[in-house]
Amino acid sequence: MTNGPENIVLVQIRRLDEKLDRILVDLGDIKRRMTSVEQQVAFLQQQTGLLHGDFAGQSARIDRVEQRLERIERRLDLVPVGPRRNFNIAL
Repeated sequence: MTNGPENIVLVQIRRLDEKLDRILVDLGDIKRRMTSVEQQVAFLQQQTGLLHGDFAGQSARIDRVEQRLERIERRLDLVPVGPRRNFNIAL
């Protein structure tokens, strides 16, 4: 009679072993996918950093253009010398 229960226990252990093997395969797949996601996030962070650098460079260029434009307007007397006044005329 000990053969019956022993076989049932072995069958259950084998089933658990098969399930564990499938879980390990799935875990390996999840690890590979997670690594891919981490690499993509790192790439996006790098690209975002480059874009911020580009925006800073464009802002610096715009600032220089504004300075040149103000200097040209002053030389041509196109801007008032005093503080700007906003006249609201009601019609």
